[in-house]
Amino acid sequence: MRAPLRHNGCVTGKPHSAACERNRDPILSVLQVHFSDREHVLEIGSGTGQHAAYFAKMLPMLTWQASDQAENLPGIRLWLDEATLRNTPPPLEFDVNRHWPDARYDAVFSANTLHIMSWEEVRTLFAKLPAIATADAKLAIYGPFNYDGRYTSDSNRDFDASLKQRAPHMGIRDFEAVNALAHAAGFALIDDVPMPANNRCLVWQRQDF
Repeated sequence: MRAPLRHNGCVTGKPHSAACERNRDPILSVLQVHFSDREHVLEIGSGTGQHAAYFAKMLPMLTWQASDQAENLPGIRLWLDEATLRNTPPPLEFDVNRHWPDARYDAVFSANTLHIMSWEEVRTLFAKLPAIATADAKLAIYGPFNYDGRYTSDSNRDFDASLKQRAPHMGIRDFEAVNALAHAAGFALIDDVPMPANNRCLVWQRQDF
C-alpha cells in the first residue's frame, strides 16, 4: 500500500490548499532560522506544490526539491512552472514504501504528513532518512502533535477523531514517539516551535551520539 502524503483540495487550474496559504509564513520564519546555512532541501509530501513555490522564492539560496506520489506531481509542476524559479528542479516521485531519491540532502522538510501516513509508514520514513541525509542534515516537520499522550487543544482532539473516521490508520502522533524515531535515526531535537492553530514545527539535526 502506498502512503498518502497529503489530502488536497482543488480549484480550477492549479490544486490549492487554503491551509498552505495560512501556515506558510509561520513555517517560513522557522526555516529562515534553521535552513539559512543549508543548500539542498528535499520536501517530502509537497501536496499541491504551494509550499515549494513559496519557500523556494523566499529562500533563493536553497535548491528546493519537491516530491510526492505520482498522482500529485502534475499539480506541483503547475505551481513550479508558474513560479519560474531557478532553484526548483522538477518534482520527484516519492513513496515512503517504494520510491526514494538517490541523492543526499542537507535539509529535509515535511508538512502535515505524519498524521496521514500509518504509524508503520512513519517508522519507515524515519528509518530510511539516513540514506538520503548528509552527516549534518537538518529535518523540519510541521503539523499537530500530542504531548505526554494528551491533545494540546479541543480542536486537535476533534481533528484526530475526524482523521480516524476517515481512515483508521490516520491520527495525530505523539511527540515523544516521533522524537524517539528521530533519535534512533541519528537526529537530535534542536527546536520545538509553537505554531498557529495548535500546530508545531519540530527541527532535528543529524549527529553522532
